[in-house]
Amino acid sequence: QLVESGGGLVQAGASLRLACHTPPDTFSFSAHHMGWFRQALGEERLFVAGISWIGDPIYAGTTDKRRFTISRDVASNNLYLEMNNLNPEDTAVYFCAASVLGGTRAPTSAQDYIYWGQGTQVTVGS
Repeated sequence: QLVESGGGLVQAGASLRLACHTPPDTFSFSAHHMGWFRQALGEERLFVAGISWIGDPIYAGTTDKRRFTISRDVASNNLYLEMNNLNPEDTAVYFCAASVLGGTRAPTSAQDYIYWGQGTQVTVGS
């Protein structure tokens, strides 16, 4: 139901904008908390950033907010992750996810998200 795009192979210092989309008649991003996670090879899936259903962003403590920005376009039902000045440590599969939890703060745990995309690979060369 969620489809990510925008990944690729880039050199260190480059930028990428990941996108996540689902048809509005599936569910609306404005009614769900949304999140971005990443999973490096052999590692666990880690929270990167989330945005609540009311549009408030939240970032993991390990996320460099100077380089990563989460946003959404409610009209088109798109979720974005802008990533700047990428480095090899950012290499991972990036997943978007949707939560059905209540409250006004996007959750940061993967177990609180029930809808997942297939992921998009980001590879950063040195």
